[in-house]
Amino acid sequence: MTHPQAKVHRMFELIEPIATVTFSEVPNEAFLALGMRNYWDGYFAGRAAPLGLAPAGVVHAVFYNFADGEVARHIPWVWGKITPEEAIAVRERGSAAALRQMIGGLADSPGLVRVADLATRAAVSAPTEGRALYGGLRALDVPEEPVARLWHAATLLREHRGDGHNAALVAHGIGGTEAHVLLALSLGMRAEEFGRIHHLPKAQLAAVVDGLCGRGLVDAAGGFTDAGRETKERIEDLTDELAAPAYDVLSTDELDELIAGLEPIAAAAEAVDD
Repeated sequence: MTHPQAKVHRMFELIEPIATVTFSEVPNEAFLALGMRNYWDGYFAGRAAPLGLAPAGVVHAVFYNFADGEVARHIPWVWGKITPEEAIAVRERGSAAALRQMIGGLADSPGLVRVADLATRAAVSAPTEGRALYGGLRALDVPEEPVARLWHAATLLREHRGDGHNAALVAHGIGGTEAHVLLALSLGMRAEEFGRIHHLPKAQLAAVVDGLCGRGLVDAAGGFTDAGRETKERIEDLTDELAAPAYDVLSTDELDELIAGLEPIAAAAEAVDD
């Protein structure tokens, strides 16, 4: 069945802090212990592993928003230290351990089992066409342990939405670095202040901003124009629309139950980062 877009967006808000525990200290330390040189080695090894031994150009295309050359600093180097299969296992173990640590007693509650089951039903039900990273994750076994299963389901839903977000960006002619600029502006930040792109050479970033100015999306002061703000909103709306099929398998009551069950878990995970 089709659910209101507001509920689909609420699911994004709730799965994000659960899925992104994979980028926290516990999984990072596990990757470093296996020979990764830094955080980003572990990031690329873990997130790209479902794609197998894909070359840097393919990973760059699928991940979409990394600057040219950033992926190639890690792929394929990491595969000389760890196999994709090992990276998948390390990521799952580390992420489940991190989530369990973050949510405390909720990890062993009967409610979490039900939430993990509902989330997994949704996560494995969406179409894979055009969803390369989601398709890679769908090919993996679903963990049996409830906390690991919840993290896995959240990751599936996050990457399904992410693949759709990339499609929405392509449809609107927004490149990867441009997407970061628009996100920074939507958060009230200047492009050069935003963590994902502030390290880029000033001339390179200025050229991206100038290109957005030339399209009428950014003004001379480096802020949103009305057209830029409207474009960003259309992209976000389309992203939610493309994410919606994952939840069609759930009834209205089941989706409401899932949202209610995820809220304390997501809040506990978010509280650790505050």
